[in-house]
Amino acid sequence: MQNLDIQDQKNRANTQSLLKSDPTVSVSKTLPSTDAFVNRHIGPNPDAIEQMLKVLGISTIDSLIEQTVPAAIWLNQPLQLPAAQSEYAALAQLKEIASKNQVFRSFIGMGYYDCITPPVIQRNILENPGWYTAYTPYQAEIAQGRLEALLNFQTMIIDLTGLEIANASLLDEGTAAAEAMSMSYGLCKTKAKHFFVSQTCHPQTIAVVQTRARPLGIEVIVGDHRTFEFDQEIFGALLQYPATDGTIYDYREFIDKAHGAKALVTVAADILSLTLLTPPGEFGADIAIGCTQRFGVPLGYGGPHAAYFATRAAYKRQVPGRIVGVSKDANGKPALRLALQTREQHIRRDKATSNICTAQVLLAVIASMYAVYHGREGIKRIAERIHQLTVILAEGLKRLGYSISSEPFFDTLRVELSDRSVSGIIEAAEARQINLRIIDSTTIGISLDETTTAGDLVDLWEIFASLGEPSSASLLFTVEELAAEVTTKVTADFNQPFARRSTYLTNPVFNRYHSETELLRYLHRLESKDLALNTSMIPLGSCTMKLNATAEMMPVTWPEFGKIHPFAPLSQTHGYQILFQQLEEWLAEITGFAGISLQPNAGSQGEYAGLLTICKYHENRGESDRNICLIPTSAHG
Repeated sequence: MQNLDIQDQKNRANTQSLLKSDPTVSVSKTLPSTDAFVNRHIGPNPDAIEQMLKVLGISTIDSLIEQTVPAAIWLNQPLQLPAAQSEYAALAQLKEIASKNQVFRSFIGMGYYDCITPPVIQRNILENPGWYTAYTPYQAEIAQGRLEALLNFQTMIIDLTGLEIANASLLDEGTAAAEAMSMSYGLCKTKAKHFFVSQTCHPQTIAVVQTRARPLGIEVIVGDHRTFEFDQEIFGALLQYPATDGTIYDYREFIDKAHGAKALVTVAADILSLTLLTPPGEFGADIAIGCTQRFGVPLGYGGPHAAYFATRAAYKRQVPGRIVGVSKDANGKPALRLALQTREQHIRRDKATSNICTAQVLLAVIASMYAVYHGREGIKRIAERIHQLTVILAEGLKRLGYSISSEPFFDTLRVELSDRSVSGIIEAAEARQINLRIIDSTTIGISLDETTTAGDLVDLWEIFASLGEPSSASLLFTVEELAAEVTTKVTADFNQPFARRSTYLTNPVFNRYHSETELLRYLHRLESKDLALNTSMIPLGSCTMKLNATAEMMPVTWPEFGKIHPFAPLSQTHGYQILFQQLEEWLAEITGFAGISLQPNAGSQGEYAGLLTICKYHENRGESDRNICLIPTSAHG
């Protein structure tokens, strides 16, 4: 976690002091809670416990523990943790912590955008235990509903990217980019060790790729795709579409050269832009990756969000992640199941190309149902509106004396400030509770989204007008005037080579459920095909089986947590910093370690981060030749 400034530390200390002194959020031994969390969520009652102990021939739980846990690993002292709280008290504390976050309007972009989660999807998927407590869909017989939703996700991705096969989600865009690099490396027929990454990719994606490349012995070349000479042998390349600053590049020439050098090309594509722009599969990309967050999933300070991964059918056995396929049941009727499982670690072990549990099913389901609910025309209208607002915003900024260096664009502008003050613009924006992206000392980035309004454009113009040439406190134009003037420009923006000509989302599922009642019934039919905790216990156990109490899920949709951009200034996220600090301290106490990292986005990524930490430890000791890792056959994938 980043170091907090003095004000951050004061806020955290003040909040912790407030919580400690508040009698409503502590549980006294003399006045115990009447509704303890453990009593509501730990299944066995005293009678059931007594019966189980009787079968075992043991009198007490303590005796059971003494007989099963070796004395050498007993904890000989109590954990130094806060007293337990009731659900009501914990929610009150979380409300207090959430209030320390400031929800600004975000125009930062960089792959994360505010969006509108349709209420029918929020209430009936995101907040529905029938969807969020179901087990990983290993057993097709009790997962037909989710498998159909994930098949919809795959179909959506295949259609929008113009490629032939897609998986049922990965963890995030950075992870998907790293997986694309690994897959390209595995498919390489030469001895190339270099992977080219365009400098126009999102910086966080570049960082993840570089981290994944080091232990594989891969050298990442970050450069300008327009001037790269292919004088170094590469096995693959990564491009951003549109670029992180909003520019839409024609990558055809680069891709042709890459293929001539026997390299595979991955394109990280904004999923919403593909409703208007030529899809990667049609201009030669071998792999397309990206994030589906803006399809109805809250920002959530950076996650969780479902990434996508699409490629050509020839590479289907190297694709990472789950793939849902259409099969037949015992009676010969159509049914769904996870396909191509010989790629998976529970079968191929160390030779696997995929880890079946590394996915974001709930978020992929939300994204797929967003497409089902809006359909082709609805999603296209959303994209067209965002683009139109961006064109209007750009025209207004030009009239205020600013230049836009990211043309052609979809939803993001790179605004050149010349000799004007970046800090002045940022301060003026923050005064209106608006966040902009600082690209460099003379450049600001502005990304619009589904929630942007005409009033937002006026606010942005007024921010820039205060430092424009000439400086002005009032605008000499309106949104309506500029909208009328730029209509022709909007329709002409995406001519060749960028305009999308191919159709998408033609499957009946994307054209049938556009009213709330129709979608509600469809969701209920799918839910009824699954086994979740709202219908039964699930007699399986793994890292996937976690307690999702209603009280724990409620804060997920609070705007103080859900509507914050991951790159919002720390000064606006005191609540999140308090949560991180508390969780790190508690986990360190429970595990007995000196420090904790909250960065891994899944258990699989935590294991990987742990291995990298071990490698770094040996390197620092001068023992970098250690390259063997022992893994028990009983371990998870």
